[in-house]
Amino acid sequence: MDLRKLKTLIDLVAESDIAELEVTEGESKVRIVKSSAMPQGQMMMMQPQGMQHHYAPGAPPAAAAAPVAVVAEPTGHTVKSPMVGTFYRSSAPGSPAFVEVGSTIKEGDTLCIIEAMKLLNEIDSEVSGVVTKILVENGQPVEFGQPLFVIG
Repeated sequence: MDLRKLKTLIDLVAESDIAELEVTEGESKVRIVKSSAMPQGQMMMMQPQGMQHHYAPGAPPAAAAAPVAVVAEPTGHTVKSPMVGTFYRSSAPGSPAFVEVGSTIKEGDTLCIIEAMKLLNEIDSEVSGVVTKILVENGQPVEFGQPLFVIG
């Protein structure tokens, strides 16, 4: 991905209300995050070989090498939301959650429900294993592709 495309993406994020943008082109992956922890417009580019480059528009090269908080990717299988909706850990208020951290699950077990357009959609596990992380709070809105669970 060339620097002109990166500059365009950074400008897009800076001028819009979106907080995060992730683009994959070939084997390169670029993630631009706008938050109070990072100066606006700073972004991180991940290479397939695990090398990371930092780019801050308009900054001298020394500033581009400044330390940036890197969020470690969770290990295990990540279950992502197949739709936009509201995340629920149980079938009804007051009912026990389908799974908890440490629960052993089998492929096909129900993990949660996502309500979309007044329809309740059960989200089933694609793999067997142990739930190591629950990444979304009950009743929280979720986006398409948003990580929900990590199964180890």
